Amino acid sequence: MSEDWAAVARAINERVRELGWRQKELAERSNVSQAIVREIQHHVVERRRSARTLESLSVALGWHPQHLHSVLHGRKPPEPDEPTSVGPETVWSRLDALEQRMVEITERLDDLKSDLAEVLDQVRENR
Repeated sequence: MSEDWAAVARAINERVRELGWRQKELAERSNVSQAIVREIQHHVVERRRSARTLESLSVALGWHPQHLHSVLHGRKPPEPDEPTSVGPETVWSRLDALEQRMVEITERLDDLKSDLAEVLDQVRENR
């Protein structure tokens, strides 16, 4: 199944114009970084995004949580009052996002550990 990120960008841009919002406001309301909102809105970087990102943007824009996911996959978006279905693809994408986040956190902790060890060595040398 192909993904149409240009359609997602168009949908977001049209809705943001309707609401009279700026990019920063969408980022704040959705809790999605402004850099990611910019990439999606301008269709600059085409990469896999977590379902959670699209869900957060959809909800912030007043749409059904699966609206942008539907647009991405060329399907008719659900009405805002339709029940939300959580399929295996949503669960797996959330797990993938969590796993990626854990990798990032582990890398940061390793960096901090190295930095701390270096500082401790310098303190010991200066005693």
